[in-house]
Amino acid sequence: MSTEMGFWDHAEALRGVMLRIAGVLVVLTGVLFAAMPHIFDSVILAPCRADFILYQWLGKLPGSMLPEAATKGFDVHLINIRLASQFFIHISTSFWLAIVLGFPVCIYLLWGFIAPGLYENEKRGMRTAFLAGNLMFFLGVATGYFLVFPLTLRFLADYQLSALIPNQISLDSYMDNFLMLILVMGIVFELPLVTWMIGKTGVLTRDFFNLYRRHAIVALLVAAAVITPSGDPFTLMVVFLPLYVLWELSAFAVPAKAKTEVAAETGI
Repeated sequence: MSTEMGFWDHAEALRGVMLRIAGVLVVLTGVLFAAMPHIFDSVILAPCRADFILYQWLGKLPGSMLPEAATKGFDVHLINIRLASQFFIHISTSFWLAIVLGFPVCIYLLWGFIAPGLYENEKRGMRTAFLAGNLMFFLGVATGYFLVFPLTLRFLADYQLSALIPNQISLDSYMDNFLMLILVMGIVFELPLVTWMIGKTGVLTRDFFNLYRRHAIVALLVAAAVITPSGDPFTLMVVFLPLYVLWELSAFAVPAKAKTEVAAETGI
C-alpha cells in the first residue's frame, strides 16, 4: 500500500499546521492582552523615562563626547487623541508581540510540515538555519529596543522646528515607530542567513561583498544617519557598527567562489 501523499493530503496537512500556528498566536495574544498594562508600563514606555538603561549608560560617558545624552530632565509624556486608540492599540500590540514571541514555535511547526520531504543533508542545513534565524531575529529585536528606538526617540522628542511649537507625541505615533523600528531591526538581522541561503545556490559569492564594500560602508553610514540624525559621531557609530558587522557576517556566510569556478579549477 503506497504511503505517498497526494496534493490534497499535503493541503490538509498544511491546513492543520496553519490552524496550530493560529492557535498558538491566539493563546499568546490572550495572555499578552491580560498582561499588557504591566508590559506597557515597564517595557514599552521604558524608553520614555530618564532611567532607561541606555540613557543611564550614555549619561556616564564624558559630557564632551555626547552632551545630548545627559538624562536629567528627559521625560516623554504621551497623549491620546482618538477615542478608541487605547483599546485598539491594546489589541494590536498584543498580537504583534505574540508574533515576535511565538516566532520560533511557528517556524518549528512549519519545519515539521516541510522536513519529511527533505534529504538528511538538507535537514541538517535547515536545522542550522532555524537556530541561526531565531538567534539573529531576537538579537535584532533587542538591538532595536535597547539601541535604535531609544536614540531615535531621544532625538525626535527633543527636536523643535520652533520654540513656539511644543512637541505633543500621540500614542499612535509612538507605537507606530516603536513597532516599526524593532521589527525592521529583527528582519535586518536576518541578512546573514538570507545571504547564506543564496550563497548555497552559487548565485552570491564573497567577491560581491569585496567589490562593493566601500559602497556598502557609505550606504550603511547614510542609513545610520537616517535612524539617528543627531549629528553626533558617537551615536552615529553606535548604530553603524551593528549594521556593518551584519554586512561582514553576510560576507563570511557565503562561499568564496561559485560552484562553477570550483568545478573549473578542480576539473570536475
